[in-house]
Amino acid sequence: MARWVLHVDLDQFIAAVEVLRHPELRGRPVVVGGDGDPTKRGVVSTASYEARAHGVHSGLPLRTAARRCPEAVFLPVDAGAYRAVSARVMATLREFDAVVEVLGWDEAFLAVEGDDPEATAHEIRARIRAATELECTVGIGQNKLQAKLATGLGKPAGVFRLTHRTWFEVLGDRPPDALWGVGAKTAKRLKAMGIATVGELAAADPRTLAERFGPAIGPWLVRLAQGQDHSPVDAAPYVPRSRGRETTYQHDLRDWEEVRREVSNLARQVAHEAAAERRRAARVIVKVRYAPFITRTHGRVLETPTAEASRIEEAALAALDRFTERRPVRLLGVRAEFAH
Repeated sequence: MARWVLHVDLDQFIAAVEVLRHPELRGRPVVVGGDGDPTKRGVVSTASYEARAHGVHSGLPLRTAARRCPEAVFLPVDAGAYRAVSARVMATLREFDAVVEVLGWDEAFLAVEGDDPEATAHEIRARIRAATELECTVGIGQNKLQAKLATGLGKPAGVFRLTHRTWFEVLGDRPPDALWGVGAKTAKRLKAMGIATVGELAAADPRTLAERFGPAIGPWLVRLAQGQDHSPVDAAPYVPRSRGRETTYQHDLRDWEEVRREVSNLARQVAHEAAAERRRAARVIVKVRYAPFITRTHGRVLETPTAEASRIEEAALAALDRFTERRPVRLLGVRAEFAH
């Protein structure tokens, strides 16, 4: 009996939940982010397909989203509502005879056995629709990499299979950043080496890439382009690798003493959350977004992992000191990366 990996991804999840709560919005462009006021600073958490058609996407400033799609309906983020719906979805997936690995609110991997994975995929879609009225896309692969990419090829509300046999037929002529885990910067570096497609990357010499990207990343990029992925589907509960807090200010912070006070406050909030979860921070990262929208980060490694607020605050301020530009600030963030 064949073994398959299925990747389930809820379509436009947050926007879809909001449309269920507000049926009158069906078919209209919906943008969720911040407190729902596009005249304030904040970023888009998600956008419906109707809004995406206007160039609105996650991470876009709300004010820019309003300019691109003035007819959009803007709604505030309601994390509690999304968590509740997500819990119903994951409970539905666990009804199947499968190993289920939850990736977040809106996606999961399933390891299944059978000769007709499409039938299982359609059954998953039907059960999720019955339980929540939400649509999802299911990608089918022989490993997690293939299943994840298949989902993107099947959206929206579809089922798509990607295997070793069809890998290069489907992806061979696409740019390397079509692969899960390859970003635009890496693709640009590859292009400078004369590698412009997934097929060319798959045929590249791992030793050459190791020289350019490092002994681990270089060969991994080649394996990725070949469709190889040996990571198992793991049912262990998801454990966050980090915790962070950030604030977007409605008026730029120009006084850097005030910036220090805000970073201290954010660091102590993060420390409180770490202590509540009995986790220890090994590294603290500070994010500064200068006006109008330029983001920089600096980190500080702790000598020994800790959940002590004073030490996390001290590390955050040390990271802040690495920022040499004293320009007006529109956003500050502090994140603690946990020790394993």
